[in-house]
Amino acid sequence: MFIWVEIVLAAAILAGIRLMSTPETAVQGNRLTALSLLTAIVLVLWRNNILPQPIIVVSLAAGAVLGLVLALRVTMLQMPQMVALLNGLGGAASMFTAIVALGDRSDAAAFADQVTGGLAVAVGGVTLSGSLVAAGKLHRILSQQPVRIRLAYRLVVAGFLALLFLAPLMRSQASGVELTAWMPALGACALMAGVVLALPVGGADMPITISLLNSLSGIAASICGFVVDNAFLVAAGAIVGASGFILTRIMCGAMNRSLAQVLTGATAAGTVPDAAYAGQKPVETETATSPAPPGPESVAGKEAADRAPFDPVEALIEAKSVVIIPGYGMALGEAEGQVRDIYELLESRGADVKFAIHPVAGRMPGHMTVLLADVDIPYDKMVQIEHINPEFPRTDVAIIVGACDVVNPAANTAVGTPIYGMPILRAHEARRIIICNADTRPGYSGIENPLYNQDNVVLLLGNASSTLEQLFKDLSARASEKTGNG
Repeated sequence: MFIWVEIVLAAAILAGIRLMSTPETAVQGNRLTALSLLTAIVLVLWRNNILPQPIIVVSLAAGAVLGLVLALRVTMLQMPQMVALLNGLGGAASMFTAIVALGDRSDAAAFADQVTGGLAVAVGGVTLSGSLVAAGKLHRILSQQPVRIRLAYRLVVAGFLALLFLAPLMRSQASGVELTAWMPALGACALMAGVVLALPVGGADMPITISLLNSLSGIAASICGFVVDNAFLVAAGAIVGASGFILTRIMCGAMNRSLAQVLTGATAAGTVPDAAYAGQKPVETETATSPAPPGPESVAGKEAADRAPFDPVEALIEAKSVVIIPGYGMALGEAEGQVRDIYELLESRGADVKFAIHPVAGRMPGHMTVLLADVDIPYDKMVQIEHINPEFPRTDVAIIVGACDVVNPAANTAVGTPIYGMPILRAHEARRIIICNADTRPGYSGIENPLYNQDNVVLLLGNASSTLEQLFKDLSARASEKTGNG
């Protein structure tokens, strides 16, 4: 009977993940998956006659309250590190479950169980420490730049070889005592490997890293399912592991980089200093080689008209088609609210406004979609790269908000650079372009963006939130004038 219930629950998990693939049904998928997992937990506890124990009830309640508090307090800007932390907790659960499950046995575990338990500890430990490093980078506790440790990958190889040879040595002839002594040593090797594996990854590659860690957390859970003899855990973990790995491959393809390049930090010709993002928000800077941009306070003024190839406010008033391209700068500046205001104003004037979504914009898969959905941007307005690119030549105005590498035309021409061949949003083909970035410095790739020097581009540099707020005020005033004169 229990096996059929576990099969049904695993199928529900699969259906929930399938629903999560579409923004319109993602909420239902999340609820279905959460309900299935809760049912599975209660089923396991009831099956083993430990559900009524006070420690179990208290633990369930404490976990539920802690999860609720974190979910309510974490902002959308902090969501990537929250996801990384949850991946790490999944790895920790698998690692400690395997240690306890094998260590509590009265006699020596079978050799196959020891190897399986060792794998669960290994993958769980790598996931835990790697996720903590990723969360630290995302939260700016650690440097976002790649941290290359000398002989790092030799240490990783040595660590995994140690894991491989420690598992057979764990076979005890007398009792599980020796087994419990070996398991922490195995976990320590795995934790070291996870740290060395994650440190060389730069901040801009975090979407791929988080996808990989999500896959590893599922794999660790699946292996742990064999240790505790739970078919549901095996199936659910395998589903999460497979979906995470597929997403990792998709993200690598979207950046035209191999997973090995990402994990070795060999993805950037240069990096943006951490100081550029001090205080969680972009700072306004200019470079000697960049064209002098109009300040946001003079967007609608004569000075701006004299210095810019076109008046951005007038261009937006007249535009019939507008594409807004969000990037990580929008997240840092917490400017999604201002983006929504401009979107609603343009839509009210009859313009067709769409949002161009690049798969790797931001710091986690779907980061831009999450931010836009949080301010009630309709899902049907968010268009993926393969569908929006053909529309750029017919677009009157493209507004870039905090994006650089994902709109860099050098990806099509700069042979031998880190971004060469990377699919980009072809904003440079739009008739007019408004760029609301912090500055004109290169993105994470270190490659100059020739888009900044095009004749049909206006640069509004500074914090995206304040820049867009001023642009919205100027748009509102100009729209009122037009209406009054009409």
